[in-house]
Amino acid sequence: MINGWMSWLAMAGLVVILELFSGTFYLLMIAIGLLAGALAAAFGVTMDLQMIFAAIVGSVATLLLHKSKYGWRRNPDVNRNPDVNMDIGQTILVKHWQDQGNGISTARAMYRGAMWDVELQHSAAIPGTYVIDEIQGSRLLVRPS
Repeated sequence: MINGWMSWLAMAGLVVILELFSGTFYLLMIAIGLLAGALAAAFGVTMDLQMIFAAIVGSVATLLLHKSKYGWRRNPDVNRNPDVNMDIGQTILVKHWQDQGNGISTARAMYRGAMWDVELQHSAAIPGTYVIDEIQGSRLLVRPS
């Protein structure tokens, strides 16, 4: 006859096998909860408490994983991500700025062989070199270098 703790271990093993196909650590955290249920069964705790114990341990492990660096990550904004757009972080020479009001200045500047609209927000618009922070369509949002 199969003991309760053996059933818990069999379920944990099945979840670990499923995790190998998914490639995430979340199913491993559920398997940890199932192992906690097996441990509770080995100590003779009632089935209700085994399930509660397994659920709490699995949930806490999942939440801790989610908060760690291995959990879900927010996708960075593509317009500001230098891994997606090689222009982010590059410099551009702006020769003349036009004040648009509300602390926004615009310019037209040559960058990579083409004329681009350049926008500077909340900074002194002085001709010179600027760093590209973001790209919105054909407009480069820059900051002083």
